[in-house]
Amino acid sequence: MYMTPLVCFSTCPDAASADRIATALVEERLAACVNVLPGVRSTYRWQGQVQRDDEILLVIKTGVDRLDALRERLATLHPYELPELIAVEATGGLPAYLDWIATETRAP
Repeated sequence: MYMTPLVCFSTCPDAASADRIATALVEERLAACVNVLPGVRSTYRWQGQVQRDDEILLVIKTGVDRLDALRERLATLHPYELPELIAVEATGGLPAYLDWIATETRAP
């Protein structure tokens, strides 16, 4: 089964929100897997000021056909006013793993 796989990135302010979002995305089949990586230090410009925060990085594996639904759901789950969501097309990978992503994100 072929679908275009995506690796998406989003940051969260704390472990509780990261775990809640990761669980919801997998349970709702919007992601096959979400890696939760603590210890990210982000430097960014927000409302005209340079900010620095410790964050948790989510690495979300999904398919391009689920991106719109993932985008909408992330916006409702996320505590930030403007959540990060960047999707990168995976141009290769182990075929069996890519098939697994497609299977696990198939809409019910």
